[in-house]
Amino acid sequence: MAMIAIPQFKALRFGPVPGVGAVLRSPYLRAGAAGALFMGAAATLVNLMGPADGDRAGMRLSMAQALTSAPAGWREALKPAHGPVVVTQDIVKLSARPLAPLAAVSWNGPAAPTLRTMDGGALPPSPIAGFFAPGPGGPLPVIARDGRTPAEAYARPFASNGRPKIGLVVGGLGLNARATQQAIETLRPEITLSFVAYAEGLQGWIDMARAHGHEVLLETPMEPIDYPDNDPGPYTLMTEAQPPETVKKLEWVLSRATGYFGLTNYLGSRFLANDQAYQAFAGAVGGRGLAFIDDGAAARRGGNLARASAERVIDDKLSGPAIDQQLAALEAGALQRGQALGAGFAYPVTLEKVARWGESVEQRGLQLAPASALAAKR
Repeated sequence: MAMIAIPQFKALRFGPVPGVGAVLRSPYLRAGAAGALFMGAAATLVNLMGPADGDRAGMRLSMAQALTSAPAGWREALKPAHGPVVVTQDIVKLSARPLAPLAAVSWNGPAAPTLRTMDGGALPPSPIAGFFAPGPGGPLPVIARDGRTPAEAYARPFASNGRPKIGLVVGGLGLNARATQQAIETLRPEITLSFVAYAEGLQGWIDMARAHGHEVLLETPMEPIDYPDNDPGPYTLMTEAQPPETVKKLEWVLSRATGYFGLTNYLGSRFLANDQAYQAFAGAVGGRGLAFIDDGAAARRGGNLARASAERVIDDKLSGPAIDQQLAALEAGALQRGQALGAGFAYPVTLEKVARWGESVEQRGLQLAPASALAAKR
């Protein structure tokens, strides 16, 4: 049996996570250590398993609790193309939700409907007609014929009340079922959620997040400075790759699901620092009408597309007091500059702190805003 080497795990760019021993010693992570470490091994597992598709065995996620409290019709929407959802005790193997037949949802048809929030704050289900076209591996986002973009179509609507805006992206979702469900159900809907492209049942999770009012980002694996010791997987965008290869890998990521308004980086310190590599990426993303929200690694980058960068990572230090301090500093930045964006990972302590923070942040003269509302073309 082949040995699986667990690479150093990082949350987006969110700094190195303590080693296994430190994780197990942490009072906040003992219960969630397996989920946190699983993300670090995911890329290696994908290498062993091959590309994700409906005919290959996939990673299994514990989903019993998610299924019992999911929105109406969510489980039915997860039926795979071939056969029923397989249930084995507490384990559910999810296939990505089948999309409507392409002939039934025309990408060259009438203009897309007016975008609005639905009753209960839910966002419109995806895919939205006019904002996708068929690609080699599945539907790909496109700019609608009337000029509207997927970034506009899938973003959470936002109306400023004149107060300083503060936003937060919570990433690493889709691999640990308990953490993913907790983020979707307990965090304020204005908080943007970021999902791992390699996650099993990705479309179902995105659907569930949007049903709870969260806008969604898709994480794009990019080459880090310590590659290959830290390997984000077979679809990593590589610094020395030619633009066509970058676009091909990016299209695989984009075709994994629909309903996201933009992309964010998973690692990428080397890739984002290279002009040619970034320009190829930004050109492809902007050409499809998507936004790019980074964790701070690309703060000086433009690219003629909707952009925003997190100015601080709230859980670089995994302790409750440290996260509280980072959230307070984020608030101070918003009050000083008119807006601020932070980023964090779906650790148990982060989710608990962010849930409580979200309940009171607007009492301090701020307006909680989705990340899309802080993005601007540059």
